[in-house]
Amino acid sequence: MEWLTRIDTWLLGGAVIALAGIASSLIARRFGAPLLLVFLALGMALGPEGAGLSITPQTAYGIGVLALAVILFDGGLQTRLAPIRSAVLPAATLASLGVLLTAGLTALAARWLFDLGWAEALLIGAVIASTDAAAVFFLLRGAGMRLPKRITGVLEIESGANDPVAVFLTLLLCSWLALGELGGGGDLLGRLVLQLGAGAVLGWAGGRLLALALNRLALPDGLHALLAVAGAVAVFAGTNLLGGSGFLAVYIAGLVLGQRPVRALATITTVQHAATWLAQGVMFLLLGMLARPSTLVEVFWPALALAFWLMLVARPLAVAVCLAPFDFRRKEVGFIGWVGLRGAVGIFLASLPVLMDLPNAALYFDVAFVVVLVSLLVQGWTLKPAARLFGLALPRNTAEARRIELDLPGQLAFELVGYPVRPTSAVLSHRAQVPGWARPALVVREQRVLLPTEAGALQPGDIAYYLAPPGEVYRLDWLFAEGPEAREAEHAAFGQFLLAGDVPLGELAAFYALPIPEDYARCTAAEMFANHFEGEVQIGDRLPVGPTTLVVRRVEDGRAAQVGIVLPEARSGVLPSWWPRRR
Repeated sequence: MEWLTRIDTWLLGGAVIALAGIASSLIARRFGAPLLLVFLALGMALGPEGAGLSITPQTAYGIGVLALAVILFDGGLQTRLAPIRSAVLPAATLASLGVLLTAGLTALAARWLFDLGWAEALLIGAVIASTDAAAVFFLLRGAGMRLPKRITGVLEIESGANDPVAVFLTLLLCSWLALGELGGGGDLLGRLVLQLGAGAVLGWAGGRLLALALNRLALPDGLHALLAVAGAVAVFAGTNLLGGSGFLAVYIAGLVLGQRPVRALATITTVQHAATWLAQGVMFLLLGMLARPSTLVEVFWPALALAFWLMLVARPLAVAVCLAPFDFRRKEVGFIGWVGLRGAVGIFLASLPVLMDLPNAALYFDVAFVVVLVSLLVQGWTLKPAARLFGLALPRNTAEARRIELDLPGQLAFELVGYPVRPTSAVLSHRAQVPGWARPALVVREQRVLLPTEAGALQPGDIAYYLAPPGEVYRLDWLFAEGPEAREAEHAAFGQFLLAGDVPLGELAAFYALPIPEDYARCTAAEMFANHFEGEVQIGDRLPVGPTTLVVRRVEDGRAAQVGIVLPEARSGVLPSWWPRRR
């Protein structure tokens, strides 16, 4: 009966670790610490030089790959392409050319710091060249702040799509060190194109098939979410077996599924969030168990120098080169260059030389571990300060929406979402506008359920429910911002002065002596936004016009019907002498 006791012990230990992780998430959020570090430290405490538990690299790699597939699928599922179409091409450039440049620049320092040959130095560069989807998705979405849609889109799409190039480059260099040959340049390019092409096509097909199955099959409650997760893993593994990139395929499958109306989307999203949280925790826990602090100490200082070279030189230079052809401001390039979070992918790639029994395999793993640890500590902990330093943190709070699953005809087009109305919520302001696509459904007031016609105007303490398209719900958030900074955040986001969208900018400039480029004089604000955002104009979109910034305040029929103007001097409360004062 000893084996029964052993099983119960393992089950109890696993449950205690999960409970500790849940408790740690509250503590980490309270103090701003990256939660992934908590799991990493817990794994090291349980490892061979801690509690004495051990796990083989093969087991850790297998479980980690499965966890990463779940995380990538969730990242694609949560990404909305409509607001960030302009981010796709820059992100794709970073995910391909950016990885190669980062690996090469990192290899320059690794060769000198560790006295390695070029092949070995390039292998270290390849292992830590890609940003980590788990770290980026978790920290960006759990940081409690809002970034411009294009910046968020670039960071998330890059982290979800750059793994295939890093994996290909790592496997290529491992084969070179093991066999002493690479093959012809044409052959290498063909293999890379095959992996990326097959991954993209099979991921697109898998996402469409998943959407079709979810909408056509009459499944019992709860099985839609299980179908989505199982389908994602099938897409990942099947693509790998067919010679494509499973990492790219599973991300694109989630991306395709997230853009389409899907039955039980709220349930799928909720379950997927929980699965992703568990996958992140398990992945970093296992990585911590693989580490040996005694060997990490031996390479700590040169690995620390390499980590700072990567953060301060290699990554920023690669980002600057890749984003040079695109219309990014210097502060945006600087922030994207800083948020190059490394995570579990680098450590898992470093385990490949261990599995292949290459010389210096332990060195690659230890260096990657230190680099990831430093990246999470330094970059993860400074995410908010960096956003404020570069002027990219939008100073407003977003309300927590209560999403409710509907299983009714028309459910694919709408979901029921509820927001608490606070005394400072922008929705109570006469200047606020609820978009026309959000249909009032009911109001809960003093524990009574009222129809919109019975409730009348919203009041503080209400919970307002709307029927809204799933992909548009986030555009309601600003209306229910709360906190003492709500009014300041509203002004910072939309400006203190409102203009009609059809006002010609030339007339506006002449009337107010506003210095703007001559090229803009013949356009209206609505036309400028329509051209810049390719017809996908949304509340909160921003455009710099000379020394000022125009912000969409109201949208009608897909066009900017009202815009706010933000003045550089207005941020400090000082208006220029030529600007008319409000009465």
